[in-house]
Amino acid sequence: MKKLKDILIGVNVEYINGDGDCSVAHVVFDSRNVQPGDVFVAVAGTQADGHQFMGQAVEKGAVAVVCESLPVKLIPGITYGKVKDSAFALGQMASNFYDRPSEKLKLTGITGTNGKTTIVTLLHQLFLALGYKTGMLSTIVNKVNYKEIKTRHTTPDAVSINCVLDEMVNAGCDYAFMEVSSHAVVQQRIAGLQFTGALFTNITHDHLDYHKTFREYISAKKKFFDDLSPEAFAVVNADDRNAGIMLQNTQAKKYSYGLKSMADFRGRLLEDGFSGLQMMLDNKEFYSPMVGGFNASNLLAVYAVAVLLKQDKEEVLQHLSGLRGAEGRFEILHSPEGIICIVDYAHTPDALKNVLETIRDIRSGNETLITVVGAGGDRDRSKRPEIAAIASQLSNRVILTSDNPRSEDPEAILHDMKAGIDPVHKKNTLVITDRKEAIKTAYALAVAGDIILVAGKGHEKYQEIKGIRYPFDDKQVLVELFESR
Repeated sequence: MKKLKDILIGVNVEYINGDGDCSVAHVVFDSRNVQPGDVFVAVAGTQADGHQFMGQAVEKGAVAVVCESLPVKLIPGITYGKVKDSAFALGQMASNFYDRPSEKLKLTGITGTNGKTTIVTLLHQLFLALGYKTGMLSTIVNKVNYKEIKTRHTTPDAVSINCVLDEMVNAGCDYAFMEVSSHAVVQQRIAGLQFTGALFTNITHDHLDYHKTFREYISAKKKFFDDLSPEAFAVVNADDRNAGIMLQNTQAKKYSYGLKSMADFRGRLLEDGFSGLQMMLDNKEFYSPMVGGFNASNLLAVYAVAVLLKQDKEEVLQHLSGLRGAEGRFEILHSPEGIICIVDYAHTPDALKNVLETIRDIRSGNETLITVVGAGGDRDRSKRPEIAAIASQLSNRVILTSDNPRSEDPEAILHDMKAGIDPVHKKNTLVITDRKEAIKTAYALAVAGDIILVAGKGHEKYQEIKGIRYPFDDKQVLVELFESR
């Protein structure tokens, strides 16, 4: 139990009615989860406005309510706090409730359209290898050292973040690495957190269903850097043309990394193949089992963060070559008959282009490349024809299929995708709505030496259809096909 007044430190409370000294058991923003003794924070979310459920929260036992607009009728015995921004207040309150855990370890946030999960995963592996107790928050999984905690969002809500960070502190973690999505920045899910550093990977066409314009999307990423303290570091990918924008107004110490541009941390890709890559980093050659120029950039980013966190360069390089990428990110499976199968999370035009260009650059050219790809429902429709166009231009054969249709008709999504196929490529394009059948067809068409790319879902273990998540795993489908042949 904590005093409400202590939880409200740092929150701009415009008005309070009731007992600020009242004790609260938990900070809650979903009225369905309220238990006796909680403080309910009414946040206007994308799906519902918490202000509509203040009465319900009190009925369930909330002793205090924090909101932007007070209810017409104040219930006696309940403490009400009026704030300007309840989403920001929630972040501050969650941090205070857990005794500001982000200040008790070195927290680094990774943002950008592509590469976040891989970089966070690699940093977590690296710092464990360096002998530190380390935590991570990522799309795939949250980890406290080696303990896994599953998650549904790139960045969970403010209360969940602080709860996990508190668990990391209690487990003795020295460092934590966290994916920071544009949604998390705009929705104030990271409010109240203290970052030791931040890294920007790149920014491409994504999430415009939410942000509406590319400028708005860039601004969301930029705000993360704008809010950094002067003691923090900010490192950006100099190879991305929007990198400079991220640093325009930040007070943090500024650094850059790049494979092609002048930068503080420079690297060069020497060789690339399906068995791994060779690169020059800080004037030293090293090998990695990871594949592709984008992963060379990811490894360089990891090196930059580690050095900025005062780690020994030689020791970092020594461990860097043994790191493995995140699940479902250019994950290669070899079939018994010699077909190279690649599972990748690429679900944006740019990410798919990067993966297909990587395959193009390292393939012999004599084999057939078959790409199985879809597009998510209830998301930016303008990406759909782009994804199909890129797949058809950079593959020998394409099978368009379902991704996560969500509430949409899968056939309507595929219709949007087909609009991007140039007539010259139509003869090499199949449309198979059922994703499992699409993968099976690709495998049946392939022979030894061919390459199959299954793109879009990567690590996901489900397919979301009409609000229900059905078990589905691209990698497992491939493994079953290997065993059945």
